[in-house]
Amino acid sequence: MDRIVIRGGKPLHGTIPIGGAKNAALPLMAAALLTDETLSLSNLPHLADISSMANLLVELGVDLGMNGHAPNGGHAGRTFDLGCPNIKSTTAPYDLVRKMRASVLVLGPLVARHGVARVSLPGGCAIGTRPVDLHLTALEQMGAEIELTQGYIEARAPQGLKGGKIMFPVVTVGGTENILMAATLAEGETVLGNAAREPEVIDLAECLVAMGAKIDGIGTDTLRIQGVDSLHGAHHTVVPDRIETGSYAIAAAITGGNLLLEGTRLDLIGSLADTLRKAGVEITEESGGLRVARMNGLHGVDMMTEPYPGFPTDMQAQAMALMATAEGASMITETIFENRFMHVPELCRMGADINVHGASAIVRGVGQLSGAPVMATDLRASMSLVLAGLAAGGETEINRVYHLDRGYERLEDKLSACGALIERVKGA
Repeated sequence: MDRIVIRGGKPLHGTIPIGGAKNAALPLMAAALLTDETLSLSNLPHLADISSMANLLVELGVDLGMNGHAPNGGHAGRTFDLGCPNIKSTTAPYDLVRKMRASVLVLGPLVARHGVARVSLPGGCAIGTRPVDLHLTALEQMGAEIELTQGYIEARAPQGLKGGKIMFPVVTVGGTENILMAATLAEGETVLGNAAREPEVIDLAECLVAMGAKIDGIGTDTLRIQGVDSLHGAHHTVVPDRIETGSYAIAAAITGGNLLLEGTRLDLIGSLADTLRKAGVEITEESGGLRVARMNGLHGVDMMTEPYPGFPTDMQAQAMALMATAEGASMITETIFENRFMHVPELCRMGADINVHGASAIVRGVGQLSGAPVMATDLRASMSLVLAGLAAGGETEINRVYHLDRGYERLEDKLSACGALIERVKGA
């Protein structure tokens, strides 16, 4: 099994290209099931989750053509041409779904277009259960019949889906995306209340509009969708990855460096940028992207994860690594997922002073972290350990780094190009 070895303590300087957002690309790819014409998606990152979704779509009958990759991993990314003139299968099997929870996003499009879907339950994951009951309840409100049998969701709407008023009891990004896609082909008007407002949801809605969908309220918590008989093909460019942006912004801050994050935007990381500035990090917009630098010391800042536009849960682990090196104390509260402090023991192995009390962690900054062998537990926890390793004295060895390949394209190349001493050691 591969591992990453980092010799830390070097400030990062240079340019890091930011790729397309994985969490936007996955529902966009699923949207190809809604039309018999070609959906062309550009700026797709080269990641394991993208490959897993591609394999699932091919299994369902999507013809996938890939053309182009930006030279040297630039932020232009790859382009997929996805065509689905005929759905060949309506079953998303366990062997494919278990690799990636986002596979459940094919449920809404399949039921909307074909009237039937059989999708494996994705089950739990390292950071919590993340149930799909909100997806299923909403589909039932639109007239679908749902059965759970032998670990599969079986959904049927032989007469087609019907519009309705759906109020999500809690904000759900995946639920909003799944029902938004389904509603585009439903009969009549569908109103989604308490809808997620994440940039990835906005990106999906804008792509659906380009495909002929009628959607009002994009960017707000109330979406109104007028169903249409069919959607057509379109070309869409995936929004830059705000979590990759934030992660490399913290890399600049934690090492005392100066990085240009190329091809990204400040509006995507508003709450994170506010937090970093309070901690003493400089963030400025430039023509090619964002410049992030730390000239002086870091200060502890309290933060609480919330649905967008609040502080993102996907940046909590990385922010904790940063706060572990800041002056003073900070309190980090996690309100989105249970079990999302599993990186704490590993950071403590590197000398961090962190105490967890329920859903909050008290982080007291230390002068410098020290390198140690550590083990990654999930995608964002993996990145927190990389960031800690970049700042630590000595050598850090991170095991189980396959998590990183799900969300960070060419991580070692991007960091080493800016002066990091980082390498991947292939396992036996």
